[in-house]
Amino acid sequence: MGRLTHRTTPGFTYFVTTKTWQNREIFRVSENAEIVVECILRYRDDGAYQTHEFVVMPNHLHLLLTPSADASIEKAMQLIKGGSSHQIHKARDHKMQIWQPGFHEESVRDQEDYERKVEYIHRNPVVANLVSETGEWSYSSVAKQFRMDPMPERLRLSSSGAKALEEERRIVGAKAPTP
Repeated sequence: MGRLTHRTTPGFTYFVTTKTWQNREIFRVSENAEIVVECILRYRDDGAYQTHEFVVMPNHLHLLLTPSADASIEKAMQLIKGGSSHQIHKARDHKMQIWQPGFHEESVRDQEDYERKVEYIHRNPVVANLVSETGEWSYSSVAKQFRMDPMPERLRLSSSGAKALEEERRIVGAKAPTP
């Protein structure tokens, strides 16, 4: 059986989720969570992608990001996961597995879809009973201590324009097994 491939349409925004190895709560240790946040922002500042929102939870990560024209979603996640693993190993002087292989992504269809995903990211720590208010979680873009990239202009299209782009995505970016 072949692997499923990721959608890699340039200029599209994705909601991405990735988990820690065996769902361990590695990011309950604040130094580890801070390293992940620093990696997300560093590679964004280097131009690999735009970061619209994120939340680092104790055992997983959610992101809203748009890869740059010369980077894929796979490359963006390789930078974040590989970079943070390297830094955590260096800081903690160990080689334990940090991330599960792979990630799950969904294309963001339009402004409404974008806003639903932003709300999901913001509320994740509250729903998990980690904090009582969204802005209290330090490892989230909603903490307002981080500069985030604005929603991409193409998501503000009218619903008919968004439907046409959705149809194009179905043709170009569909997941399919590889031979």
